[in-house]
Amino acid sequence: MIKNYIKIAWRNLKRNKAYAAISVAGLALGIACGILIFTLITYHLSFDTFHEKSDRVYRLYTEWHDDGIGRSQGVPQPLGKTFRNDFTLAEKTARVINFRNNLITITKGNEVKKFKEEIGVAFTEPDYFDILNFPLIKGDKKSALARPGEALLTEKMARKYFGNDDAMGKVIRLDNKVNFTVTGILKDIPPNTDRRQEIYVSYGNMDEYTNKGREENWGGVYSGSEAFTRLKPTTTMAQANNAMAEIVKRHYKDRDLKVWNFKLQPLNDMHFNADLDGYADKKYLWALFFIGLFLIITACVNFVNLATAQALNRSKEVGIRKVLGSLPRHLFWQFIAETALITVVAVILAIGLSYLALPAINQLFQSEMQFNKEQVAVFIFIISIVVVFLSGSYPGLVLARFQPILALKSKLSQKHIGGFSLRRILVVTQFAISQVLIIGTIIIVSQLHYSQTADLGFNKEAIVLLPIPHNDLAKLTTLRNRINQVQGVEKVSYCYRPPASQSNNSTDVNFNNRAEDEHWGINTKPGDENFLATFGMKLVAGRNFFPADTTREFLVNETFVKKLNLKPQDVIGKILKVDGRSIKAPIVGVVKDFYNYSFHTEISPICIMPDYRSYSTLAIKVNMHNANASLASFEKIWSETFPEELYSYEFLDDSIKRFYEMDNIQLKLAESFSAIAIIIGCLGLYGLVSFMAVRKTKEIGVRKVLGANIQHVLWLFGKEFTKLLLIAFVIAAPLAWWAMHNYLQDFKYRITIGPGIFLISILSTFVIAAITVGYQSIAASLANPVKSLRSE
Repeated sequence: MIKNYIKIAWRNLKRNKAYAAISVAGLALGIACGILIFTLITYHLSFDTFHEKSDRVYRLYTEWHDDGIGRSQGVPQPLGKTFRNDFTLAEKTARVINFRNNLITITKGNEVKKFKEEIGVAFTEPDYFDILNFPLIKGDKKSALARPGEALLTEKMARKYFGNDDAMGKVIRLDNKVNFTVTGILKDIPPNTDRRQEIYVSYGNMDEYTNKGREENWGGVYSGSEAFTRLKPTTTMAQANNAMAEIVKRHYKDRDLKVWNFKLQPLNDMHFNADLDGYADKKYLWALFFIGLFLIITACVNFVNLATAQALNRSKEVGIRKVLGSLPRHLFWQFIAETALITVVAVILAIGLSYLALPAINQLFQSEMQFNKEQVAVFIFIISIVVVFLSGSYPGLVLARFQPILALKSKLSQKHIGGFSLRRILVVTQFAISQVLIIGTIIIVSQLHYSQTADLGFNKEAIVLLPIPHNDLAKLTTLRNRINQVQGVEKVSYCYRPPASQSNNSTDVNFNNRAEDEHWGINTKPGDENFLATFGMKLVAGRNFFPADTTREFLVNETFVKKLNLKPQDVIGKILKVDGRSIKAPIVGVVKDFYNYSFHTEISPICIMPDYRSYSTLAIKVNMHNANASLASFEKIWSETFPEELYSYEFLDDSIKRFYEMDNIQLKLAESFSAIAIIIGCLGLYGLVSFMAVRKTKEIGVRKVLGANIQHVLWLFGKEFTKLLLIAFVIAAPLAWWAMHNYLQDFKYRITIGPGIFLISILSTFVIAAITVGYQSIAASLANPVKSLRSE
């Protein structure tokens, strides 16, 4: 019987190739999106789940309760040691301090190799590898990193530095400061972890590397300074939080007791907590889940629409089968077999599309996702069963209910093949989803355009950023003088970072010798006297500071003045103290506000001051007509000044674009899913129009005989889909407004959602729909009325 079902199903599909092709295409697109979204969601949910006893592993983090609540994944350097030594709540506690963009130098005889490591190096205590599961394949785990001057490399880094040679016992030099001997090789880091460091060095070399004693510094937080702990099975979160509160009482006093808080973040929260530098937000995973679900449902809706549109054409077949003894269940399972055959072909095509699309998804997310064959196989099996019965049940029941006498006499009418209103509802649902995605895409595009073209308060164009590896005053002076002589150079400035940067220093602030510090922090931006001119920034009061190597004068921004509830002129000449009041100088000017982060974050109070020891960047304003020659000259001069370093440069506008990497990913996803939803929706609309064309054959013939022209006939179809699209828009508009209003809340500076966005959406949908229904409508309107009426 099953063989017979499949044979008949195959014959029917061969006879109706267009119907079969559209059904397969719609289902394949929907299922392919489902497979990719399922893979993406399971990939992110798997992050850092491979660590042993991960349910008891936590990261300590800092929370400030001052002018609002601020959080950082970084903690004061002594915190981890204090928690380990003063309390017995944890099995293991370890500190790890991460640095980025490090230079690694390998010397072999007279050959010197240099490598710039963007992910960087981690100064690590040995217990870190007991807490997290990054296994050694060479070396002794018990003694790894226990002594100063030791390093662990992953297999990948060992091959990169030493090729096929054994890396054990080899020496690497970090930033031309400290030598480390490789004493262990780690298994390559799996892709599903946020701990991406591949070079680990002894924590005991921290002070030697930084030239700073941080072991008793409770007042500063570097975001790369982290502490991990694995609590004992008997330890509760309440006990751990009480210990954190006790540490605050012991090491802070006065107002700081209310400001500083330390808490524990579960390991499984790290990947999803955006406040603590998490990569993915679970709300976006839920959004992807529902998008995938809706795309599969809309694909099934297409199948139902097309199948019922074909029902009238198959009425005589059903009538004959019933006369010859077929029961309703036989007809039902016959149609289920036909649906299953289409689904199998669609699944095969969807798997192929998924494999083709996965590299593009990996490139978009800069990830290394792979299909988990077992999980994907189970998903495909379940989704196939769901699709077969979701798509095939309704058309199968419709065919099974046909009365054989009416079917053989071609007397079947609308009421016999299922309510037309159901298909209207399904098409409205499809286009409501499509319009939500279209509106979302337009708003994301508009916000990103606003973020990248709005006035930032400084000039970001044609500015080259060169790294400064050493703060040798003589070298800095020589480098600036030589760069100034290069043709095409307009301005040159030393600074810590450009005005807007992902790396910022915040500290406490005391204004005008007040008894207490302000209840908010200040963002310090070291820069020389050319900082304002190079970046095109403007003063609103006072003057620029005079040339100096150390901090003798300050500039502040308008936000700083507003925080004090003063006017710009009122702060000129007043004393400002920062960094624990260790840096003291008068304010000589107020700078017009500029964005120091992305548009996701509000403008901070800022002070700009000269301090050559903090400079790490040389900013060069260039004439782009001579850019290539200028860049070549910069490399030559820089390499002669710092011959032991590795040259690199970056344009400021490229640096700023990185603020919106995740937003650009969201945009590309929205564009892709909108396009797929539109395609599937158009297939559904095509099914509806096909159904209408069959249903209205005689009506069109009668109208044409009575004198109706093509325009009148086209309006029969046009008014139908116009009404449906307007209903879909009425449903989609408030849903899209709500979703995108919440999306824009992530931006402190954002666009407003105006009526023009909704107008563009509905117009674009109308154009797409008109193109979709055009061919079928015109074909129906041009049909010979004699043939249409003869079928009576």
